[in-house]
Amino acid sequence: MWYETLTLQSQLKHRFPELADPDTYYGFRFCHQLDFSTSGALCVALNKAAAGRAYKCFKERRVTKAYLALVRGHVQESRMTINHAIGKNTTEGLTHMMCIEGTEGCENAKPCLTELTVLERGLYDGDPVSKVLLQPLTGRTHQLRVHCSSSGHPIVGDFTYSFKKDSRPFRMMLHAFYLRIPTCGELIEVSTPDPFVPTLDANWQPQQSVHPLEQVIQALKATADPALGETSPLPKVGQDVITQVAGAKESEEQRARCQQWLAEWAVEPEN
Repeated sequence: MWYETLTLQSQLKHRFPELADPDTYYGFRFCHQLDFSTSGALCVALNKAAAGRAYKCFKERRVTKAYLALVRGHVQESRMTINHAIGKNTTEGLTHMMCIEGTEGCENAKPCLTELTVLERGLYDGDPVSKVLLQPLTGRTHQLRVHCSSSGHPIVGDFTYSFKKDSRPFRMMLHAFYLRIPTCGELIEVSTPDPFVPTLDANWQPQQSVHPLEQVIQALKATADPALGETSPLPKVGQDVITQVAGAKESEEQRARCQQWLAEWAVEPEN
């Protein structure tokens, strides 16, 4: 919203002012969205033509996305498909939420499909939790959060879809881990670091390995967009652009100014 100060676009504009586009509403051409509480990979097009090519991939459902999550309870099946249709919740006080078809007040439900793979089982702050890889095969609002909640395994820290009960964790444990956009001009393929490891969050204690993350991602890459073929990969132009920007030397003064700017903002808790 216009009154928000701590936003992705404001931080991008401060960090990379030369990439801002004044002809756009947000200052940047975002190719897709992440929920407020979700971390991870987000693609931003550098010009109108690139945005058009990315949009075509999303429209034709040729984009591959995979998310990491910690969910409540031990998911017994090592792999499962969740196919509940999702619609808007029209119940008073819950209109900010989505819901599965058949729920009271659920309107305009559309088919949705999510693939879930269990990576590990363990404990979070002493409670049983599973670490999973989620692959949304459709793109409905809040799809992963609704599907996990409806399957009896809500995402750890999801204040909204736990109906304001899960407030102890410092964040919602949902992370956009892998993103692949095979546009006609370049192949965008990004894997991010895994934030759900004990070295970063001591509350998470894995006890049983089910499917190694690296193997699952390799299998996902092998099946993603088979029309491209193994012998003629598209040039990774986007990777070169990112490397060039990220590799630019930053002076101590610039770094201190950026850190000071970021430190001025106080993150308000989600209502």
